[in-house]
Amino acid sequence: MAENNFFEVKQSLNIKGKIFNLNTPKVMGILNITPDSFYSGSRTNSIKEALIKTEGFLKEGASFIDIGGYSSRPGATHIAEDEELARIIPIVEALNKHLPEAIISIDTFRAKIAEESVFTGAHIINDISAGEMDNKMFETIAKIQVPYIIMHMQGTPQTMQKNPVYNNVLLDVVDYFAKKVAALKALNVHDVIIDPGFGFGKTIEHNYELLSHMEDFKIFKLPILAGFSRKGMIHKVLGTSAAEALNGTTVLNTVALQKGAKILRVHDVKEAVECIKLIELLQLQ
Repeated sequence: MAENNFFEVKQSLNIKGKIFNLNTPKVMGILNITPDSFYSGSRTNSIKEALIKTEGFLKEGASFIDIGGYSSRPGATHIAEDEELARIIPIVEALNKHLPEAIISIDTFRAKIAEESVFTGAHIINDISAGEMDNKMFETIAKIQVPYIIMHMQGTPQTMQKNPVYNNVLLDVVDYFAKKVAALKALNVHDVIIDPGFGFGKTIEHNYELLSHMEDFKIFKLPILAGFSRKGMIHKVLGTSAAEALNGTTVLNTVALQKGAKILRVHDVKEAVECIKLIELLQLQ
């Protein structure tokens, strides 16, 4: 019992003055406003399509909608800040107007886009680089005071899968988060979520080692986000494709929930919500 209290994870987020509870794990639906995301089924090409997808996600039980205007798949094409901004802002405006109940996360590593998105109506910033790719990001988050997801990535999307090497992947990633969390606390950033960064600068073996020990990240007492959805760590092992990786995604989501994940970031909301319901019932027994 003492150990459980010691590792008790923060169970809420302050989203624009309202307390959002994470006692029950939540689902984040992926909305990619990009022409080259690794999973073609996630690509969204218009405001109308974004509204239809978001409405569907919300009906299926998503708590968050994660909008990305910059593809972070391995080897993705680098785009200019203005282009990323032009993709994201109209979608945020449309969601705020037509689906105001949606809690919007912005998948960006750029401070300017984070600030302008929040000014337009976004609620959360999801940074794949945890401030590494824009040295103004931490101070910007401290200024705008929204929940901030920090992910571990070795390198950049263009270089991350070129022979990633660690002394010990678990200890290296824990050390990385320890430094990031300390820096954010020093800036009085109140709501931080950690994402181990499955598939970002890691071999298949690295990914599964991190998943195997994911409960160790509870030491930070912060919510953990898990993002496996349709990734290569699933379909490369099975010899299939991203289009065929839903079943594998559900398997890994199940393991992540059992190890303490509080947010599942997915392309397929309905299946993730069902997974949470079953695991929650199991854990009540």
